[in-house]
Amino acid sequence: MSEGIVVQLERLSEVREHGGNAKRVWVIKGECVYDITDWIPNHPGGEVILRAAGNNIDQYWDIFSIHQKQDVYDILEQYLIGVIDPQDLIDGKVPDDAIDDPFKTDPERDERLKILSSRPCNAETPQNELDQFITPNEVFYVRNHLWTPYFKTVDDYKLTVELNDGEEKEYTLDELRTRFAKHTVTAVLQCSGNRRSHMNAGSRQTQGLAWGVGAIGNAEWTGVRLRDVLKDAGLAIDELPDDVKHAQFSGSEAYGASIPIEKAVDKRGDVLLAYEMNGKELPQDHGYPLRVIVPGHVAARSVKWVKRIVAAEEESQSQWQQRDYKCFGPNQSSGDIDWAQAPAIQELPVQSAFTKMEELPGKNRNLLEVYGMNQDAISLQGYAFSGGGRRIIRVDISADDGKTWKQAELIREEHHGYKAWSWQRWRIAIPRDQAGRWFTVKAVDEAYQAQPESHESNWNFRGNLTTAWHRIRYERPEI
Repeated sequence: MSEGIVVQLERLSEVREHGGNAKRVWVIKGECVYDITDWIPNHPGGEVILRAAGNNIDQYWDIFSIHQKQDVYDILEQYLIGVIDPQDLIDGKVPDDAIDDPFKTDPERDERLKILSSRPCNAETPQNELDQFITPNEVFYVRNHLWTPYFKTVDDYKLTVELNDGEEKEYTLDELRTRFAKHTVTAVLQCSGNRRSHMNAGSRQTQGLAWGVGAIGNAEWTGVRLRDVLKDAGLAIDELPDDVKHAQFSGSEAYGASIPIEKAVDKRGDVLLAYEMNGKELPQDHGYPLRVIVPGHVAARSVKWVKRIVAAEEESQSQWQQRDYKCFGPNQSSGDIDWAQAPAIQELPVQSAFTKMEELPGKNRNLLEVYGMNQDAISLQGYAFSGGGRRIIRVDISADDGKTWKQAELIREEHHGYKAWSWQRWRIAIPRDQAGRWFTVKAVDEAYQAQPESHESNWNFRGNLTTAWHRIRYERPEI
């Protein structure tokens, strides 16, 4: 609290009268009371701040690291109007029962998930579950930026589509299910931070969660095509207006993102409004009751719990479009860049990773026959993927850290969709006597794009799009 400022004593009951529907909106931080009414239009997090209207803001404040900067505290301090009356404090603090927990409706998670953060939940698929073509719902990686919205019934849900002329049309989930053709697409979702821990270890420290190889998953998504809904809402999808360049998506928890309108309406782009995942109702963590699926693009554009779609001239202005999901040069830092100069990540670059290494014969002598081998070997498996629907045409494996190479077998799998939206699983067996200390994998897509050798070449302070060769150490067993 700034020195010399005279403030009023405010009762908790009075603060509660200044909620989201009040003329003046108040919040509590610590034991201080702030009138943030005039700040709301300029708040970078949009309507998130209204979740704490008339209540304690601490639970929401702590979610975003940007709030820890002194200049942000200084902005808030301008709106100080009072402190909580000591009569309402317990041991000098606002009582716990007066603090709203935004995560109270989060679901229980499978204990096999590798938790990187709990509030909000961010969790990796365990490595032994990445060997399947379809990633089970229960262990599909979870990337939440905020809390998980809860809909007791689908009767509580409506999707609003707004066109460039301001016209709006609403849809219930039942209308989407019954009025539009049903489509299924098999597609990968990959977080932009997948393998960030490898960039940290192979180059320099970056910002963000230290994901391993499990911030990725492949699933069958079922729903309706976005282009069909936009057309029904009145958008001329075959002759787009000049002032419609983006499809903006807003989630029920206030997350926002957008994609180019050409992708949104492309018949072969397979963009869905999905209500099923692997033949089942969407899990709460994965967008129930409705989410966007943008195949071939970074998962940050596949907005969960989508409640609003806008056909607009400009991109989403959310921080997740304008700041978080961008890349800069290896020489740049967060203090010397212009966020507006870098485009938001959309299509993903080529990627591959090891998911399993096993000694043969070990318990699997029969696998030697599968590989056509009659000597002890090391079995290696993994995934490869490229954005934009580009097919993986080759996976190269080295047993001596990149000096010599062999080609892995590409496993054929059945998938749905116009393009190669799924990952490509691969396998290979290397004779044990050829194995060095490190195994290395790199993939090549149909545009002959290949992964870079080093992390340093595409290091960026956000740690996004880690795609350098994946290396794993081999410890030769004692005989």
